[in-house]
Amino acid sequence: MRKGFDSFWADWEDADEAPSPRRGRRGKPRGERAQQWREHFNDHMGTYPEDHWLFSGRRFRPWHRGRPDFNPFVANIMSLGGGLLPVLVLQLIAQEPRYGNEVMKLIRQRTARQWVANPGAIYPLLTELEEQGLIQGEWGDERKRTTRIYQITPAGENELARLKEIIKPKLSEAIEVLQDLEKELNGSIK
Repeated sequence: MRKGFDSFWADWEDADEAPSPRRGRRGKPRGERAQQWREHFNDHMGTYPEDHWLFSGRRFRPWHRGRPDFNPFVANIMSLGGGLLPVLVLQLIAQEPRYGNEVMKLIRQRTARQWVANPGAIYPLLTELEEQGLIQGEWGDERKRTTRIYQITPAGENELARLKEIIKPKLSEAIEVLQDLEKELNGSIK
């Protein structure tokens, strides 16, 4: 274990690279890796993630379950209630018609797997966007009704353009604030 405040993630990377007696390098069973993450967090913080005063909230639940690759800060930005998820979904559908699973896959890729959209967030959002008249869904096979393809409507294109006009400068501003905050936190640690 390294000394100093900046060793948490480096120590986790070392521990995560250690071979598992049951599976070998990085082939740890999910439960074993989850418990190893929780123990690592406890070793550094003196408490388990779900009991920590800052990390106990529901936004950090994947950490509680041993998912250190999940980034709760990205998740907060993407959250359905007031985050960028609706705009991103509208943007993806504006690029070309898409179905729900494809939207989820693209979000996972665009966030570098730091946030994984789930059907419980995406499908209600698609339904809401459709009810708002911003997208239109059509069944790939009307009889089977297994895949619904969504495309943006003219009203959706107009709404997306207006949203971008409002959001883009504020997003750039937020990025600057976060960069300044990161610099401040790095400076205060040394």
